[in-house]
Amino acid sequence: MEMLIFGHSGEPYFVFPTSMGSFFEYEDRGMVTALADKIEAGVLRLFCVQTLDGETFYAPRPPRDRLVRYLQWERSLLDEMAPFATHVTGHGTFGATGCSFGAYHALTMALRHPDLFTSCVTMGGAFDLTRFLDGYYDHDAYLLCPPHFLPGLNDAWFLDRIRRNKWVFVTGEADICRGPTEDVARLFASRQIPHSLHVWGHGSHHDWPEWLKMAGAYIP
Repeated sequence: MEMLIFGHSGEPYFVFPTSMGSFFEYEDRGMVTALADKIEAGVLRLFCVQTLDGETFYAPRPPRDRLVRYLQWERSLLDEMAPFATHVTGHGTFGATGCSFGAYHALTMALRHPDLFTSCVTMGGAFDLTRFLDGYYDHDAYLLCPPHFLPGLNDAWFLDRIRRNKWVFVTGEADICRGPTEDVARLFASRQIPHSLHVWGHGSHHDWPEWLKMAGAYIP
């Protein structure tokens, strides 16, 4: 899979694009410019990865096949991209961030692999995967849907690490995903997971001009 890297040192963050977005979206949309002071100062390094939305949850294929392809992509991320990022940076853990559907990817990866992704910043995210599965549901769908698996998560290994990690949820007062973002923050509170929720005012909505400002405020 393709990837772009920005920065020479600092806290490494994996960046997940929006729906059907590419690995160069963060640069094209101005996010790299918005974070340039931190990148140039050596406090932040970005690993902008390619997701496979067109082959997974947006694909015209049976829902089970969408899940299988997503899990294959996840395996590639863990077995290829993360070790490469460790080799490049010397870091064994990373942040995860994304806007809109990228926020889903970031939160899901960080919850499923809290030993690898130790901080997570989501902007304008919705996290219920079932809307992409046409009514299909199985164990993998459950484990890829944070609002479903987190309430029943009782494994001490996961909970201990999740509670030690950094979680930041950001949305706008007029964001179409404000409700889902507030819902996941309430879920974190119910599981005694430290986190912060930020709802931006002044008509802030679900679009890149807002996310540019949010990224500058919360990453890393």
